[in-house]
Amino acid sequence: MKRALFVAGALVLGISAVAAQDPIAARKALMKDTGKNAGAGAAMVRGEAPFDLAKAKAIFVVFQDTATKAPGLFPDSAKAGEDTAALPKIWESKADFDAKFVKLGADAKAAEASVTDLDSFKTAFSGVTKNCGGCHELYRLKK
Repeated sequence: MKRALFVAGALVLGISAVAAQDPIAARKALMKDTGKNAGAGAAMVRGEAPFDLAKAKAIFVVFQDTATKAPGLFPDSAKAGEDTAALPKIWESKADFDAKFVKLGADAKAAEASVTDLDSFKTAFSGVTKNCGGCHELYRLKK
């Protein structure tokens, strides 16, 4: 447990340090970690990985963390840069963009509290990940 807390703390400090220097790199790292966790959740939903309640709840904690940190990683100074998929619409509709993260955080927190088994995880996970798609459709360059 102590090791997991240490690793999580080191990751947070590392992302914070990168964010201070390069918000584009920091948001890419944050989203990559979030995507990795979303993939782990999807594997549980599809039956490709065994359901683990602790891991399921931890996935929702990652979404909450992303919802808290991400809005600050889109300052005006980071509208464009090396290999970013962020569309200019983010800064044109910043209030809506930020509100989407508030909703993601609230939905993820509610999901974390409500999940008790695979069936409840499937329902909650589907609802939370719709937030991701809603933001990506409007604010992320399609590749």
